[in-house]
Amino acid sequence: MKASLYLNAIALATLVNGHGYMVIPKSRTRLGSEAGIDTCPECSILEPVTAWPDLYAADVGRSGPCGYNARVSVDYNKPGSAWGNAPVATYRAGDVIDVQWCVDNNGDHSGMFTYRICQNQELVNKFLDPNYLPTNAEKQAAEDCFEAGTLSCKDVPGQTCDYSPDCQQGQPCWRNDWFTCKGWEGGKCQAVDGAPRGSCYTSIAGGYTVSKKIKIPNYVSGHTLLSFKWNSFQTPQVYLHCADIAILPSSGSGTSTSSSTTLTPSPSPTVSACEGAVTVTKTVTANACPSSVSITFKELVTTTTGQNIFVVGSIPQLGSWNPDNAIPLSASQYTNSNPLWFATVNIPSGTAFTYKYIRKTGTTVAWESNPDRVYSAVACASTATVSDTWR
Repeated sequence: MKASLYLNAIALATLVNGHGYMVIPKSRTRLGSEAGIDTCPECSILEPVTAWPDLYAADVGRSGPCGYNARVSVDYNKPGSAWGNAPVATYRAGDVIDVQWCVDNNGDHSGMFTYRICQNQELVNKFLDPNYLPTNAEKQAAEDCFEAGTLSCKDVPGQTCDYSPDCQQGQPCWRNDWFTCKGWEGGKCQAVDGAPRGSCYTSIAGGYTVSKKIKIPNYVSGHTLLSFKWNSFQTPQVYLHCADIAILPSSGSGTSTSSSTTLTPSPSPTVSACEGAVTVTKTVTANACPSSVSITFKELVTTTTGQNIFVVGSIPQLGSWNPDNAIPLSASQYTNSNPLWFATVNIPSGTAFTYKYIRKTGTTVAWESNPDRVYSAVACASTATVSDTWR
């Protein structure tokens, strides 16, 4: 009887298409897809394995902490031509950041997911060498390290940390340091954001964003990995992905005071003024101002299925005007009455730049109308919010 159930589970796994992958920060898988190397970024799957209710039962094998896509024979545990050679995002120890993954409409299996950072740099370095493919033993050792470095949901004040409706008290999955999708009968993973289908890219049936917040640990590295793991409830599958990031020291110590104000930039004699409202929070530390400003770009724009909004600008942090390097905005709070797209980017304090929003539909890129928008990352501010409307 057990053998029959096991074979049925395998058959189910092969019949269900699609699934999910990390998109913010940009995972190696996402970069592989954007480079045209990976034709199904949501298809990096560790299967058939025990994924539920014991979230740690499965050995990662060749999937490792960064994933292996058997459909295109790509091992993301080794840097490639389009991924793994430099950090895609830079954070500071103690930062609370937005993270996001994308679940395919045909592969929403519910379950639980988590983000992790391994603090063994010597071990992580094996996954940063473009001339070396880690062994399965090294992949498992790294996975064990990432498991030990789980970034708890509970580390972020005010964030709701639930128990899975598909798990019972006493089972190994009964934990709320991991994040949980909704119940199998209650909307599954796509219900976490409630975002419209097509709010993120999948190659099979269109994707839904799944957004959360994590706190960067007190750890410093010029190049390390943020790993994402999703254990499926419905099918015997685990999904693994990683993003290359840098972690700088905390921005300062000592007592700080904060104040909030709303500013409207003045016109420049050589460039047009920014039309958007800008909300800035200044933080003055006892020692020094923060070296970067965490700027949230908010854009109101009505979109249809398959369309995604990005921000691109004149500085490297915004892609240096290259649409291929534009920063993706999230539609996790999008509604018909409030078509909001947003993303947060760390930009060096005092940096002046121009920017625009673009809309991508497949490979087609549509730019906002002129003129370029203008902004300056206010010195000694820790956060800022820029609110714009598509034009």
